[in-house]
Amino acid sequence: MSEAEAIAASRVPAGLKTALQRCALAAILLVVWWLVSLVTPAYVMPNPIRVWQRIVQLTASGDLPSNLLVTLLRVIAGFLIAVVIGVPAGLVLGSNRTLGNFFEPVLPVLNTVSSAIWAIFAIIWFGLTPLTPIFVVLMTALPLIVTNVWQGTQAVNADFVELARALRFSRAKTLRKIYLPSILPYFFSGARLAFGFGWRVSLVAETIGSSSGVGYRMRQASDLIQTDQVFAWTIVQIAMMLVIEILLLQPLERRLFRWRRDVRS
Repeated sequence: MSEAEAIAASRVPAGLKTALQRCALAAILLVVWWLVSLVTPAYVMPNPIRVWQRIVQLTASGDLPSNLLVTLLRVIAGFLIAVVIGVPAGLVLGSNRTLGNFFEPVLPVLNTVSSAIWAIFAIIWFGLTPLTPIFVVLMTALPLIVTNVWQGTQAVNADFVELARALRFSRAKTLRKIYLPSILPYFFSGARLAFGFGWRVSLVAETIGSSSGVGYRMRQASDLIQTDQVFAWTIVQIAMMLVIEILLLQPLERRLFRWRRDVRS
């Protein structure tokens, strides 16, 4: 074995190196958190051990998994409704210039409306029901999905569209065979962004107008100045989003778009 080969063999695999770096970052943040907790009152900054004990307690009582599942199902419901409405709408607006120009001013308006405003409207219309956070997630995710799908249609190769016309494809077949494969990367990018935003705004909606879920439990803990419980709920929901991102979305993206040279491997 040559010297160059020996050096290459001794190198740490890229995946393991990344994992070690992230573990080191987490350890640094944990130490900083612990040091800050030593010089501040517990109701301001509880120490990591106390927060961990609270997580264990909430998990053992069933409170944590049940409310976490409630919030997750609401996010998924609002997100799926946004996909069902947003993908066809983006395809139609992107493939029809007249309709696209007519509705173009609507999307920037929807993107600028705060989730808190949607939550207030939802409370007026639906009250303290599960429909309130679902509606807020829907109205937050929908413009993102429509916009990304719309942009994807603009990237469709014009030659393919002309070929479809020459072959006398119907509009539905052209959308399915020509537009849909081209907009899939744009849709996936928008969907990941929409899901992340949807999770955050669902917490806002549950805080303002819900009687269950992670946001509701965080508001309760805040009202009772149970800071350790607020930290516990925050850490758990962040951990869930990281798990979904690392174990589900990133592998799915690599599998769907492994043919694209610009996708991270």
